[in-house]
Amino acid sequence: MHHDCSPPIIHRDISSSNILLDSQFEAHVSDFGTAKLLELDSSNWTSPAGTYGYIAPELAYTMKVTEKCDVYSFGVLAIEVIKGQHPGDFISLLSMPLAMENIQVKDVLDQRLPFPAAQVENELIIVLKLAMKCLNVYPQSRPTMHMISQVLSTNIAHS
Repeated sequence: MHHDCSPPIIHRDISSSNILLDSQFEAHVSDFGTAKLLELDSSNWTSPAGTYGYIAPELAYTMKVTEKCDVYSFGVLAIEVIKGQHPGDFISLLSMPLAMENIQVKDVLDQRLPFPAAQVENELIIVLKLAMKCLNVYPQSRPTMHMISQVLSTNIAHS
């Protein structure tokens, strides 16, 4: 998302309403109406843009758009897909210390679906841990989308 083009494109509105599935159920980001080119030698100040509930918290006080804003939104979206609904206040629980030790997979899963087999449960744990890293309150501590892609392709695609 940020590493295959120069200058990088910051989408600024990664949300479930802006993800489309193709005929092979592969996800694609749509609606680039709020996208911005990240100018590396610029301050990249911006007015807030995006969908409420997906916007990185630092945008409220810094107004500086970075690729880590999209990473935060991706974390919200990943939990939404697992949960079957927007995580809402659940996000604040995930940002607490030792959250992963206190949260069980069954607490995050879409309750309309049967509990997954062990292999799928392990994959969900990987995605959940990644999503939690994406939601880190400190943007510099969030992974890059390139790192996320590598973890997912290494751990999920080969399991």
